[in-house]
Amino acid sequence: QVQVVESGGGLVQPGGSLRLSCTASGFSLDRYVIGWFRRAPGKEREWVSCISSSAQNTYYADSVEGRFTISRDHAKNTVNLQMNNLEPEDTAVYYCATAPSPRPLWLRSSCPRVSEQYDDWGQGTQVTVSS
Repeated sequence: QVQVVESGGGLVQPGGSLRLSCTASGFSLDRYVIGWFRRAPGKEREWVSCISSSAQNTYYADSVEGRFTISRDHAKNTVNLQMNNLEPEDTAVYYCATAPSPRPLWLRSSCPRVSEQYDDWGQGTQVTVSS
């Protein structure tokens, strides 16, 4: 089982920034699709962003497009989610998840947006945006 750990959550004011990190130990994240999801109290789990494996393409939910950036730090075996201009609606527990690189080469430029396609999840990190 792949084990990943999220970090970087906290309390920030509206308009502030946080950087979340998804880190793995003992194996490389380079071969995996990495997705970020979030769950706010009383709401369904929501897909936020993902980064593909070999093609390193990035994708974002409409609600965070232009404010969030997902990237890989290969030296640290980490995937980061830089969150800028945070809004109270961003308050949620954020989860990192991994999915295997698709076998067909033509699928490797994309990444899934449904949680069922991800196999392993971190424990989550709380992000609270409040004045």
